[in-house]
Amino acid sequence: MKFTWNWLQDHLDTDHDMATILDALPMLGLEVESVDDPKDRLGAFLIAEILEAKPHPDADKLQICSVSNGTETLQIVCGAPNARTGLKTILAPVGTYIPGLDITIKAGKIRGQTSNGMLCSAGELGLEGDDSGIMEVAGEAGVGTSYVEYSGLSDPVIEIAITPNRGDCLGVRGVARDLAAAGYGTLKPIDFAEEAGSFESPVKWEIAADAKDAVPLVSGRYFRGLTNGAAPDWMAGRLLAIGQRPISVLVDITNYVMFDLGRPLHAYDGDKIAGDKLIIRRAKAGEEILALNEKTYSCDEEMLVIGDADGADDLAGVMGGERTGVSETTTNMFLEIAVFDPISVAMTGRKLQLHSDARYRFERGLDGESPVKMAGYIARLVRDICGGEISQLVTAGAGVDWQRQIAFSPARTKALTGVDCPVDTQSQILETLGFSIDKQDADNWSVQPPAWRNDIVGAADLVEEIIRIYGYDKLEMTALPRDFVVAKPAFDPQQRRAVWLRRTLAERGITEAVTFSFLKHQDAALFGGGDTALHLANPISADLDCMRPSVLPNLLQAAVRNVNRGEQNIQLFEVGPVFFGTGPSDQRIACGAILQGLAETADWQRPARKLDVFDAKAHLLAALSALGVATENLQVTTDAPDWFHPGRSGRLRLGKTDLGIFGELHPKLLQHYGLSAPVVGFEMHLESVPPVKAKGPAKSLLSLSALQPVERDFAFILDSDVRAEQLVRAVKGAAKPHLTGLTIFDLYEGANLGEGKKSIAIKTVLQPQKATFSEEDLATLSDAIIAAVAKHCGGQIRG
Repeated sequence: MKFTWNWLQDHLDTDHDMATILDALPMLGLEVESVDDPKDRLGAFLIAEILEAKPHPDADKLQICSVSNGTETLQIVCGAPNARTGLKTILAPVGTYIPGLDITIKAGKIRGQTSNGMLCSAGELGLEGDDSGIMEVAGEAGVGTSYVEYSGLSDPVIEIAITPNRGDCLGVRGVARDLAAAGYGTLKPIDFAEEAGSFESPVKWEIAADAKDAVPLVSGRYFRGLTNGAAPDWMAGRLLAIGQRPISVLVDITNYVMFDLGRPLHAYDGDKIAGDKLIIRRAKAGEEILALNEKTYSCDEEMLVIGDADGADDLAGVMGGERTGVSETTTNMFLEIAVFDPISVAMTGRKLQLHSDARYRFERGLDGESPVKMAGYIARLVRDICGGEISQLVTAGAGVDWQRQIAFSPARTKALTGVDCPVDTQSQILETLGFSIDKQDADNWSVQPPAWRNDIVGAADLVEEIIRIYGYDKLEMTALPRDFVVAKPAFDPQQRRAVWLRRTLAERGITEAVTFSFLKHQDAALFGGGDTALHLANPISADLDCMRPSVLPNLLQAAVRNVNRGEQNIQLFEVGPVFFGTGPSDQRIACGAILQGLAETADWQRPARKLDVFDAKAHLLAALSALGVATENLQVTTDAPDWFHPGRSGRLRLGKTDLGIFGELHPKLLQHYGLSAPVVGFEMHLESVPPVKAKGPAKSLLSLSALQPVERDFAFILDSDVRAEQLVRAVKGAAKPHLTGLTIFDLYEGANLGEGKKSIAIKTVLQPQKATFSEEDLATLSDAIIAAVAKHCGGQIRG
């Protein structure tokens, strides 16, 4: 909502300066968003006169002008075609910032001729107007005077934010009323007396049966013999200041009243109305209206329109029609003042994606009495500016049922806010805001809100109005209770685990994705979900109609989008909720990732390597390690779910606890998503990981030994069904505490080993603890390792 400082003072009689008012508005709930004082932008521009204009000797389209600024004569080179001797125009002296060009004028030479300033067009000043030449100022303007003072642009423009419940403050008078109630002045009276009219209106109203519920009250008045030209300077200036382009005085009056009183109007050209009545009705399916914005809109049967004998030509409460709108030649006008159902107006505007200042006000509710109460004032305003004759008022509709009584006790204010506001002050505030009070006794009031306050429905609303005007700064400061003196951490332990997971996987080069917590129910079924209980009653899309049982399908959808855009290497992870039922414990936090493409690109030193199941396993182990899990104690089983490739997937367990799954995704699943290349991935649930003390980002204490470690290689012949994990576990148990490193470096299966046999070679790093190893020490350790493998794995050393 925009208005000017002088405009506000038309309604508010105040001795306070603008700075005080600007400080008061936010305390009333009217946040000041900006203040634009034209003096700050245009204060340096002056009225100047061209004493002589002669052709530039070296440029056909330039002129050398001798310009008087009231105190001296300047030479200025100008390219405007209308620059001529005797013309008064706008001068930007050297050092002036030109807002329309974003430059600062400097003295210099143009084609060899000195130029000390600039003669400006309207656009160069940031104003609307003819930009084909420099501005032409009336002859009576004093040379050397400030342009903003001469033009009346010295009035600062204030913009405030309006909350949805305060439609009454979408007019300057509503803002002034709040300020008056808060003691910042007195609300000036307006003569709202009815105008009798000198003739009967030739146009009447008719409300169709299907529209009576949406049109409680509408009034109209016919004007004849009007003069429609340019609006008065004071009106045009104010409209320009708030960003409204003046069109013609009849249109400008309707816009001015809308911003002045918060009362939208619509003007019809009386000679263009077919028949003797305007009908408010529901539109016919497919009925089209050419609106004032020169766009055609197709209506449906729920939309409210206004039409005549030739059909609909007005989207009620949203925008008028072009066919019956006023023009420069209009001399007879029919003026509409209506109250429409806010929901009906909002529905029409949203369906048509049509925004207007009128719709913005109708949606928030208008003064239910205004079609009759303001009609006389508006009629006199039109007559005073445009002349002509005024008809008698015509109305239709049963009227707005806005009257309501609210039982209120002044003690309620302190009970709800803790502020001891005097009873007389409470009464004065409410009455200044337009409320009527029937004081049955000291503790029992019957309060009737005014017609323009549709948002007041109960006693608590009255308390809010009182404390808003009395001052929120009167609320006592009370510290919040604190359970502990020491501040609590920003994250609880469970939240910290998610942070560590994200950090760990991001450090490993995987990109985090954030996707919806729902997906297509057919996709959910592929991952063990899709139960009817988890279907959404009102999904945002037909493809997002079910809560997800896993983060993997959403990541696969993201992979598809990336592949379709030419991306070949994809590594994505997500930490987010998954759902297995409707109970409180059926929602869990999952961490999952998918990998596709190359782990290492080819170069002259090494060939390319594709991402495989062991990359997924490594990432899962790193994630578990970040949560404090001792990964060396984990077991791997092959019972991964159906959406993983059998034989190329596994499950990590700690005893009987399932910690996560990893592997290559099933080819049929990838075919369903349209992915041709293999995809590997993993998924884990944070709730499944035991709550151990995690290390977080800190590294373990570095412990260095002065003794030289020793490396020993072993190759064992094992049965083919013995897992490498069993071998590693046996070696670790035998070589503790000296074993500091163990690596599998070879797997061999050949006919010379025998049927059902394989050879696994390992490299061990043995670290002496107190003294350097002797040959006897190493032999003892080697024999212990060989014996442990024979006992636990049935293996023997390869000869």
